[in-house]
This record gives sequence, C-alpha cells and structure tokens, in this order.
Amino acid sequence: MNEPLPTLREEVVAIVKIIPEGRLMTYGQIAALAGHPRAARIVGGIAHYGDPKLPWQRVVNKKGYLANGYPGGRVGHQQALASEGIEAIDFRVPIERLIWWPSKS
Repeated sequence: MNEPLPTLREEVVAIVKIIPEGRLMTYGQIAALAGHPRAARIVGGIAHYGDPKLPWQRVVNKKGYLANGYPGGRVGHQQALASEGIEAIDFRVPIERLIWWPSKS
C-alpha cells in the first residue's frame, strides 16, 4: 500500500527543522523546496501559526526583511536572531551572505 504524500505544511516543517543556527532561508525558497514555488505567502502563514518550538526566526523574506507577524513583531524577530549572533539593521539581515541551501545528499 502506498503512503500518502506529505502535505505542504509537513514539507515546510521538515525544512524549517533543519535550518542550521546562524543561517537563514526565505519563504519562497522553502516553498520551492517543498514543491510549491509560488506558495511563499502560504509558507508565511504556516510560520505565523506554526509550532513555536521550531526555528522560525531563521526564515525571512527574499530581501532579508524580518516578519511583522513574528511573536513580538520585527523587534522580537530581531532579538531572536541576535541570540544566534545574526545582526539585523533596520530590521533587515544580509540574506545574500546568510542564505542556506540544504545539500541533496
């Protein structure tokens, strides 16, 4: 018997769980890796209502801006990243330097 395919939510959660400390991914990047390249906003909704124990602080928008919907708003997001050694200036991080892609191995 075939097992059901994972849902988008399950795929997103699996990806977010493996983002290493000190590295970041974008909503669109996660959506694409989960097989839904046009679902960045849906990924944002999953993050907003997702398990608070997951490292959602490691997810930012494509330009590196922090999320208003993060607990505590952008200030809370900035503080969570700062606890990992990531500095945000004007609520923006250097995404080009910190972006992470999981290996295909």
